[in-house]
Amino acid sequence: MQVIRPFLRLPALIVRIILFLLTILLIAYLFPKEGKFKYEYQKGAPWLHETLIATEAFPIYKTREELKNEQDSLQTNQLYYFREKPAQTEQLEAEFLQYLATRLDKIWDDTGDSLSIDSAIARKGRLRAAGAEVFRNLYQHGVLPEVVPVLENKPGEYLIHVVRNDIAEQVRLSDLHKIATLENHCRKMIGNHPIWTSFPEYYERDFLARFQPKPYLKANLQYDALLTETKLQMTLDNISLTEGMVRKNQRIIDRGDIVNPELFKMLESYKLHYEESIGRNTSYTLLLLGQFLVVFSIMLMFFLFLFNYRREVLNDLKQTIFILLMIVLFVSVASGVIRFKNINLYFIPFALLPIIVRTFYDSRLAIFILLITSLLIGFMAPNGFEFVFIQFLAGVVAIFSMHNAKKRSQLFWSAFFVFLTYSFLNIALRLMQEGSLENVHWPFFIWLLGNAVLLLSSYPLIYLFEKLFGFLSDLSLLELSDTNNVLLRDLASKAPGTFQHSMQVANLAEEAIYKIGGNTLLMRTGALYHDIGKMENPAFFIENLQSGFNPHQNIPFEESADIIIGHVTHGIQLAKKHKLPQAIIDFIQTHHGTTKVQYFYKSFLKKYPNEEADVNRFTYPGPLPFSKETAVLMMADSVEAASRSMKVYSEQSISDLVDQIINYQEQEGQFDEATITFKEVNQVKEVFKAKLRNIYHQRIEYPQ
Repeated sequence: MQVIRPFLRLPALIVRIILFLLTILLIAYLFPKEGKFKYEYQKGAPWLHETLIATEAFPIYKTREELKNEQDSLQTNQLYYFREKPAQTEQLEAEFLQYLATRLDKIWDDTGDSLSIDSAIARKGRLRAAGAEVFRNLYQHGVLPEVVPVLENKPGEYLIHVVRNDIAEQVRLSDLHKIATLENHCRKMIGNHPIWTSFPEYYERDFLARFQPKPYLKANLQYDALLTETKLQMTLDNISLTEGMVRKNQRIIDRGDIVNPELFKMLESYKLHYEESIGRNTSYTLLLLGQFLVVFSIMLMFFLFLFNYRREVLNDLKQTIFILLMIVLFVSVASGVIRFKNINLYFIPFALLPIIVRTFYDSRLAIFILLITSLLIGFMAPNGFEFVFIQFLAGVVAIFSMHNAKKRSQLFWSAFFVFLTYSFLNIALRLMQEGSLENVHWPFFIWLLGNAVLLLSSYPLIYLFEKLFGFLSDLSLLELSDTNNVLLRDLASKAPGTFQHSMQVANLAEEAIYKIGGNTLLMRTGALYHDIGKMENPAFFIENLQSGFNPHQNIPFEESADIIIGHVTHGIQLAKKHKLPQAIIDFIQTHHGTTKVQYFYKSFLKKYPNEEADVNRFTYPGPLPFSKETAVLMMADSVEAASRSMKVYSEQSISDLVDQIINYQEQEGQFDEATITFKEVNQVKEVFKAKLRNIYHQRIEYPQ
């Protein structure tokens, strides 16, 4: 605080200028420290600048879509790697041949054949050779496991890599055996082998009848996911980002040429090369100076807008800090997203900015702040004009959809409409630029959907800013205007007449402010609380008298005036005790302005004609009403109170009463500080007259 206090002692305008300069410096610091391509262009539109000649040779970069298609093609057609362990295959072969020999011995034992040792060894040798031939044929290319997810639905011509002894060879899928069908292949090959011509006939029959090789036939290929992924990544890393070169002094495009996809690709490549070369070859100081001047010019326009049209915002330090903070916050987020490139820029819910500002201010200021922020980010964003165009329209839609937001469902509708706007504009631009939807990047709409979801965070953010800066939103006004609120329940209990008076004033004032275009919810809430100070001494106010006794009869006129005037002071104290927002306290302070307590003032003059009255004792302290809403409350309060004392209710008497009271307030200068016109005052009069005629209309006499 010791550091801030000297700053706060400076003249108000100097403080605001310093805040704006600090904002400009911070935003300029967030700008990318590189040059900016000086030409604007769009795909499908004519080139509106002079003939563009390449000042240096540069490569033509592939588009994002082309690189994505190339990557997708490589991933779709990638080669899967399977590894064979030769030692395992040799062991399988040995077990298989041993099984064949065992089966042959079993037949000899069962048939009782008597063979010489040489004949038995010879037959075993022939069977072993035949078995080895069959086994090697089956395992020539390899045997796959029963389930291989990566090869599901692959055709027989599909190639895979089989790695043996660290050497990879390509093998067609149809050349490989699967473990599920391996036994049948083995039985057929053994049964059809010419070896059986050298055996008695019953040997082949008995051997094949009991031949069950399945336990000895196993897969010898295993999918190597790590090697497959490594090879794929190496292939992806080796994708060329370029497809050709543009020579120095080569013509790129002429004025009037349509920026077709090929020229657009060439211009984008030249833009990238141009901005990189500017960063290398120009003065860094001059680059920063240029960025500062651009930001300065934009923020100067914003300052002048506030100075000329929203002076009340500029005069309030908290409000100035809030608005500048919002601009810096969104520019900072955009700068971070653009710099790190992990998130799509359109994922950021920029429509939050106008929604939050519109909650506390009006649509005009919200739209202007949206435009200023979009322009600042547009100098950093790719395709700056397109970015500003889309964000501005989406922000305007958000403002319109949140007009008079009094229901939580409106926020969901607002998010939905913003998503539709983004989607519609994106498709429209693609059609305009390319004449088709073939190159629309459909996953981009997932980012837009995320943007809409993030918009739903506006309610907690609005609540946070309310508490930090003391603002007042429509949602808070709805809570405060609930007549079951503790303070209003106390008023109804302690001063029931005042409570009824406040309700009638709220109805009158709300109808009037609706007619002249003010904040109806603020109007109603302020009217309900404007007389809460009367709870201090309720019996001293005529609307609360329940018997013929008047407590003012036995006290001096000055003391009576003090009690009546004191309800304003007591109301302010009570409002602060219950932490009512300042906007509501303003109604309590200003609803009598600097008028006099006429009844006691005139009574004093009548009783003491020779004494000089102290006018200040009979005058409300003010201040004067300073807005449409506070001015209308003063009118409604006086008119409603006076209407209760009328003896005859007719159209003429009501009209005369309203004109007399409001004209007197005008003559006393009570509306000099308020932003209300003569036309609006006359409209308020007409509303009051119509409402009072409806309240005090004639009724038929009911029978006894």
